[in-house]
Amino acid sequence: MSKPRIAFLGLGIMGSGMARRLLANGFPLTVYNRNPEKSKPFADEGAGVAPSPHEAASEAEVVISMVADDIASRSLWLGDSGALAAAKPGTVCIESSTVTVDWVRELADTVQKRNCELLDAPVTGSKIHAANGELNFLVGGNPATIEKVRPIFSAMGKTILPMGPTGSGALIKLINNFVCGTQVAALAEALAMVERGGLDRAKALEVLANGAPGSPLVKTVSARMTKPDYTPNFPLRLLAKDLGYAILEGGKLSVELLTVTAALKVFQQAMVAGYGEKDMAAVVELFRKG
Repeated sequence: MSKPRIAFLGLGIMGSGMARRLLANGFPLTVYNRNPEKSKPFADEGAGVAPSPHEAASEAEVVISMVADDIASRSLWLGDSGALAAAKPGTVCIESSTVTVDWVRELADTVQKRNCELLDAPVTGSKIHAANGELNFLVGGNPATIEKVRPIFSAMGKTILPMGPTGSGALIKLINNFVCGTQVAALAEALAMVERGGLDRAKALEVLANGAPGSPLVKTVSARMTKPDYTPNFPLRLLAKDLGYAILEGGKLSVELLTVTAALKVFQQAMVAGYGEKDMAAVVELFRKG
């Protein structure tokens, strides 16, 4: 069977890797990015380049969005130049951005009115995982729709985990990211104590990384803090955005996220200090500078 034509909207750190995985797996692809300079390399690699989300989606059977936040997502999907205005009935719309549950549900209602289908399918993983097709998709929506586009997910990721009805993917992604964010903030404070306390940093990090606090995140981020290397895999400002979204979702569920509120304050201070566009590991510099 011929592979479905895909429109991919958003070619940032994650989206560019995901789009290239689709090309590598032989999917006919049209891309759109707000900054057209990021689209040009894809033309050389065999993708169509569209001047608007509307034109990108006009011939697509599947539309995928991967952008920064609710505002960016809304601008891609809605309005006269948005993807939904051009989507044919039966089009599968996949929102892989980290966005709020309310926006996902609003989008789902709009998608349904167009006789299309929505999956909220945010991912876990970094720039490297996106480039290598090793992302984990956390998917909310109709199981039958998930199966319909499973080969597309498989081209971009190693795991496709159905989480439940629409909005479930968005909610678990925000929970995942707030746990990560609080851990990164705590690690930054811990590393500052290690350095100011005169401990052997390598030995101290071995205790943390291989002991009870250890996790893949602690190992990866502590290495970046130590070098230091703040080339953005996950920009600090986006983590701060996710923490803010998580606090809002927690409030709707009557869960006061006290640890997240404290972590968000730390990341907001780091943004004021000029680290917003750097990797989230750069938060440690707040404490190194005292």
